[in-house]
Amino acid sequence: MSLTYNQVQIGDKLPPLEIDVSTRLIVATAMASRDYQNVHHDRDAAQSLGSEDIFMNILTTNGLVGRFVTDWTGPTGLLNTVNIKLGVPNYAGDRMKLMGKVSAKHANNQIEIDVVGKNSMGNHVNGTVLVTLPEGDA
Repeated sequence: MSLTYNQVQIGDKLPPLEIDVSTRLIVATAMASRDYQNVHHDRDAAQSLGSEDIFMNILTTNGLVGRFVTDWTGPTGLLNTVNIKLGVPNYAGDRMKLMGKVSAKHANNQIEIDVVGKNSMGNHVNGTVLVTLPEGDA
């Protein structure tokens, strides 16, 4: 099912998405995005730099935020911008819960969504996503 612009109202909440932040997820997505920084795959190196454990890179977080929104819009939702800021790290073994709310409707069938992703330490990510939807019936 795909949402249309006319079906969406300001204040609509997206269904939350919970993601297990596993070592495998962190390492695989860092390698897939060609981020070879050792803090994303080498626990000893990460700890020697003062980190608790390996942690998720921003490219993975960005992709998960995009997935969260397009899971809600369906296949006809077109991501225009994903504007995020990182907070606390997503460490291996934690769980992140993504939540979102429609904050504005713009011209050209664009919807603005405020997004936050929380883990056991607090906000891992927050920001806004701008997505275009087909107009649909009123």
